[in-house]
Amino acid sequence: MANRDTIEPLSARNDARRAYRKARNSLSKDQQSSAAITLTAQFKQHSIYASARRVALYLSNDGEVSTEHLIDHLWEHKTEVYLPVLHPFASGYLLFLRYQPHTPMKKNRFGILEPTLDCSAVCPASQLDIIFTPLVAFDVHGNRLGMGGGFYDRTLAGIKSSGADRPAIVGLAHECQKSANLPVETWDIPLSYVQTPLQLYPFT
Repeated sequence: MANRDTIEPLSARNDARRAYRKARNSLSKDQQSSAAITLTAQFKQHSIYASARRVALYLSNDGEVSTEHLIDHLWEHKTEVYLPVLHPFASGYLLFLRYQPHTPMKKNRFGILEPTLDCSAVCPASQLDIIFTPLVAFDVHGNRLGMGGGFYDRTLAGIKSSGADRPAIVGLAHECQKSANLPVETWDIPLSYVQTPLQLYPFT
């Protein structure tokens, strides 16, 4: 029989997941379009991004703030862009592959587009300057609630346990995804920052 202490946090996380997914999916097309543009404008304003040469992003879906304009901006400034790919051998982990305008793409098992596997295009996560992560919700303490698969947490756990100061882990979100306090688990990797279309939230 499952422990009640295990059931209650998982139930709270699933309830939060449903509520915040509903909130971001309720945004209109105009609101989503405006958010994507202002997100890129925010990126240009903050010095923490100025020296980044290798940046991991993702292709937005399910109401996530669009990364399309930000990717175009990075390409224009000769910044290397990488996308997550489901690891072909280590289940539950991610690889990061170079993404360019003509990179061959395929849908993974979740129906999300990712670069076709090419070992020569892989960048170890520890060599990225910034990893932008998707999220369902974040709180004022830097906790991140994802979709529940744990891919980013597993992939980043080794880097953070080594005490490395890079990559910076930056969540991207709409303001409506902010929470005062999220239920957390021991395996959750905290965020360095959260960037919304309105502001940058730094965490220690």
